[in-house]
Amino acid sequence: MDDFINIMKALSDKNRVKIIKMLQNKAMCVCEIREALQISQPTVSKHMKILEKNGFVYSKKEGLWVNYHLGDGKDSPYVASILGNLRHWFEADSDIVKLMDRLPDIRREHICQR
Repeated sequence: MDDFINIMKALSDKNRVKIIKMLQNKAMCVCEIREALQISQPTVSKHMKILEKNGFVYSKKEGLWVNYHLGDGKDSPYVASILGNLRHWFEADSDIVKLMDRLPDIRREHICQR
């Protein structure tokens, strides 16, 4: 039961749910996530650590960037089930709709050079 509780705690923050929704569309680096959510880099890193620890995301170094990808839930049936359901949840939520509309314009090539 402890695994389940930890997984639910990982999703208890609105920004972590938004991160998962964004990663359903594309891999992202910390600077892109920071730009999308308008939160600080240390806060993004904290969220990513929690999501990665619980199997929702994984990181991969690719050139200059560390990219975060959506996990597949292979290590936890709870994560697998939640990720599958999150594909369909919150599609009409106004915050998620606005975020998804902005997502194509958030590109590391422009953000990380600032």
